[in-house]
Amino acid sequence: MTEHTYKQFNVELEEIRSGVLQMGGLVESQVKNALEGLRTGDLTLLDQVIDEDQRVNLMQKELDDECNHIIAKRQPAAIDLRLVMTVIKSVGDLERIGDEAKKIAKAAKRLHTSEVTFTPRIDLSHAAQLALSMLHAALDAFARADASIAPRIKSQDAEVDASFKAVMRQLITYMMEDPRTITNSLELLFTAKAIERVGDHAMNIAEYVVFLVQGEDVRYAKAEARLGDKS
Repeated sequence: MTEHTYKQFNVELEEIRSGVLQMGGLVESQVKNALEGLRTGDLTLLDQVIDEDQRVNLMQKELDDECNHIIAKRQPAAIDLRLVMTVIKSVGDLERIGDEAKKIAKAAKRLHTSEVTFTPRIDLSHAAQLALSMLHAALDAFARADASIAPRIKSQDAEVDASFKAVMRQLITYMMEDPRTITNSLELLFTAKAIERVGDHAMNIAEYVVFLVQGEDVRYAKAEARLGDKS
């Protein structure tokens, strides 16, 4: 590889890395705005979140195309190949986080425009802030190629999962005790699940960073350990 080609290759790698951070910033903003719209009932803000989903989808497609071009033209190896693969996987999870933000926005619109007045008092703010913190930390880990953040994000993911289960139990109780709450309880349940999924995708991105830095796939480490114990 000539010096000119090598420099151009580095430029292309930096472009896809920057593209992930740009897409991540947009998706993070989507989630924040969806949650703010849920809290305030700002329908204009919620519509903005829904409309931005198309932009997120386009960014994923463009980054996928760039990665495919790099693989075909440059045939990257070692750390460069791991970066390309990490980008492909990460933008897939970012696109799904965008989908979850859109789900939250749509559920929030239905809640705030519903004629049903019986809405359970459920606090989703703790889980929402945790999921947002996880996403921000995962993007920061990618930006700095820092695999050390992954265990903390994994611990937070367990907390978000536990919060979702607690909310689900509360909502089931509400629905059993007062059928008038069923419609809005389901909207809140869909929203809580979407928040939980944001955390899951953020954890995936953190695990991709471990793969990028260490060359180790840690996604199924726990399951593999259990299988090893059984054998």
